[in-house]
Amino acid sequence: MSFKIAIIGAGSVGFTKKLFTDILCVPEFRDIEFALTDLSEHNLGMIKAILDRIVEANGLPTRVTATTDRRKALEGARYVISCVRVGGLEAYADDIRIPLKYGIDQCVGDTICAGGILYGQRNIPVILDFCRDIREVAATGAKFLNYANPMAMNTWAAIEYGKVDTVGLCHGVQHGAEQIAEVLGAKSRHELDYVCSGINHQTWFIDLRLNGRKIVKDELVAAFEAHPVYSRQEKLRIDVLKRFGVYSTESNGHLSEYLPWYRKRPDEITRWIDMSDWIHGETGGYLRYSTETRNWFETEYPQFLEAASKPIDPAKRSNEHASHILEALETNRVYRGHFNVRNDGVITNLPQDAIIESPGFVDRFGINMAAGITLPEACAATCMASINVQRMSVHAAISGDIDLLKLAVLHDPLVGAVSTPEEVWQMVDEMVVAQAAWLPQYAHAVPAAKERLSKSAVKTREWAGAARRNVRSIEELRAEKAALKQAG
Repeated sequence: MSFKIAIIGAGSVGFTKKLFTDILCVPEFRDIEFALTDLSEHNLGMIKAILDRIVEANGLPTRVTATTDRRKALEGARYVISCVRVGGLEAYADDIRIPLKYGIDQCVGDTICAGGILYGQRNIPVILDFCRDIREVAATGAKFLNYANPMAMNTWAAIEYGKVDTVGLCHGVQHGAEQIAEVLGAKSRHELDYVCSGINHQTWFIDLRLNGRKIVKDELVAAFEAHPVYSRQEKLRIDVLKRFGVYSTESNGHLSEYLPWYRKRPDEITRWIDMSDWIHGETGGYLRYSTETRNWFETEYPQFLEAASKPIDPAKRSNEHASHILEALETNRVYRGHFNVRNDGVITNLPQDAIIESPGFVDRFGINMAAGITLPEACAATCMASINVQRMSVHAAISGDIDLLKLAVLHDPLVGAVSTPEEVWQMVDEMVVAQAAWLPQYAHAVPAAKERLSKSAVKTREWAGAARRNVRSIEELRAEKAALKQAG
C-alpha cells in the first residue's frame, strides 16, 4: 500500500514518534509517506532526524518529509492527524495562573473549566483552518484524526463548522481498563471486556466482564480499596464509584476538575488528591510535567536520537487508536475501540449534537458506532453539564462573542462552585487580554476588556494553589531517574 499521512503539530516529538512506530508495525504500511508539519522548524528538525533514523535502522522504504508549509504537507494526504497545542506552554501557563487569582484550582485545565475553555478558543480557529486546507488540498474524502485537546470542542468544531470527516481520539478508556484489570487480578488485559460510554474525559465503565463474569459495583469498590497503590492515588475516583455505581475513565486529578464538589475549597482539594504523581490532582500538575518533559527532551536529545536506531518491535505497539483505525480501514481487519464522534443517537440520553465517546467498530466501510446506549442518570447529568459548556464555548469561538464566552465559563461546574459572576466576567476579560495574540476572533473585544480591567473593583489574590510544586531542574530529574533505576 502507498498513501500519505500528514501530522500537524509533529513537533510534539515523543507522541509523533509513538504514532509513527505504531503505524509502521502494520506490515502493509511500509511504503507510505509521512508529511510532518509544525510552526517550529527546530522541533521539526529534531523529529525528522529521529524518524529518519528509525527508517534507516529498519531498512524501510518509508518516506518522511518535514515542512512549516501546512498546505504542502496536506497535499494529497489520505489521513491527517492533529496533535497541536496552540499557544504552547506560554498560553497554557495563563490557563492555570489567571484562574488561580480567582480561586479556581485546576490540575490539568485542558478540557473544560476556565483553562480548557480558553484553550478551546485558541484551538478552534486553527482547527477550522486545518479543515479548510483538508477540503481544498488533501485527498478526496480524507479522514481527520484529532488528538488535540480540548477533544470534544475541537472535534465538535471540525464536524459542525469544518465539514470534514473527523474522529476524536484519546487513551483515557484504555488506561482506565488497565487499572480495572489489575485490581481484579486479571492475568491479561484481554480477559476484561467492557463497555465504556459518555463524553471525552467523562466516560463511564457501564458494563464490566472478567472472563465473561459480570463485575458489580461492590466487588469493584472492594478491589480498588484493597489495592496498595490505587487506594491512595484514586481516592476521588473511588468515591465517585461508590456514589455513582460506575468507574470513571479519567485520572483522579482530571476528574476532580470536571465536578463541582472536590476542588472548591483548598482543604477539600488536599483531602482528595495524591501528590505521588501530577496526574492524581496536583495544582497545575500537567503544566509542570509538560515543562519538565520539554526541558528534559531538549537536553537529552542525543540519547533519544540514539534510541531511534533500535529495530521496531510490533509486540510493543501501543494502544493508541490511530494505527489500529488505519489498519482496519485499509486492510479490513476489524478493530474495536472507543471513539469521539457526533452523538446522533449513539447515547440515548445525551443531546444529538454532542460529541460523545463510545464503543465502535472499524473496517473498510468506516467507523461504525454501537448505537442505543443509555447512561446511568447520574452519569448523564454530569456529562450534560459539560456538554452545555462545550456547546457555548464552540459557538463563542466561532462567533467571537465575548459575552457568550463569559456565559460558558460561568456555567462551568467547578467555576460556578468557586466564583461569583463578577469574578468570572473579570477573569475572562483578563484571560482574553493576556492571550490576545492567539485569539484573533476577539480582537474587537480586547480594547473594551482592557478598559473594564482598568476600572474593576473585583479583588484577586496571588496564590500558588492548594498543592503546587515547582518545576524541577534537569539535575533534579537526572538524580531522581538515577535513584529509581538503582531502586528498581
